[in-house]
Amino acid sequence: MTPEHAALIDGEPLPRERVDSFLDRRPFRGAGLYQSAAPPRGATSHDEPAPARRQTEAPSVARQRRRWATQVLVTDELARRACADRGLKVPEEVSPAKTLTLAESDVADLGSIVAAALAHSPAARTLLAALESEQTVPETAVRDYYARNQDRFLTPEALRRGVTPFDGASPDDVLPYDQVREGIERELHRAAGRQAFFGWLDQARSGVVYSHGHEHPGDPSHPDHEHRH
Repeated sequence: MTPEHAALIDGEPLPRERVDSFLDRRPFRGAGLYQSAAPPRGATSHDEPAPARRQTEAPSVARQRRRWATQVLVTDELARRACADRGLKVPEEVSPAKTLTLAESDVADLGSIVAAALAHSPAARTLLAALESEQTVPETAVRDYYARNQDRFLTPEALRRGVTPFDGASPDDVLPYDQVREGIERELHRAAGRQAFFGWLDQARSGVVYSHGHEHPGDPSHPDHEHRH
């Protein structure tokens, strides 16, 4: 008998119909690197209704898309609970988009599942913002980043001359630390918040039990697994 739930989250069911509804209401638009950007390999970036596309999908692709969607919804549910535990107010989407669009940069930095969860879930975005606000970036880390990444801070004049930090760039070829410090700190702060989100998610998912056909897309226990996140 096929279970009615896609997963049990700390013993509470995530209904299969919620996954079905997600797949039906949100056709997927890729982000250029589509195989990494969203549902697994084989799904295409088109605007036609989801049912029409799914008729042409290979069974393995359809299974992976379902597993992928389950992960997005599990992340959303876990984030809702985490926000409730923290007393965080989650804004409601007045008119949620019907097409899930992912930026290539987010996919590269976050992985497709986390990028899609943040695109789909106000709770996940709220939790990420809270975790980011809790992070601190030491001055030593900012200075170390500046020292190790001089190629990112060459002046426009140095770039026009083809100067690199590896072939005799002078101090005048590099933007002053005080001029770029704020941007570096902002970037490191954002990265620390995302790392905290990854750590939270890994721990939160430990209590999730998936039904057959809804396992993580990268779970090596099923034959269609893909090592993508």
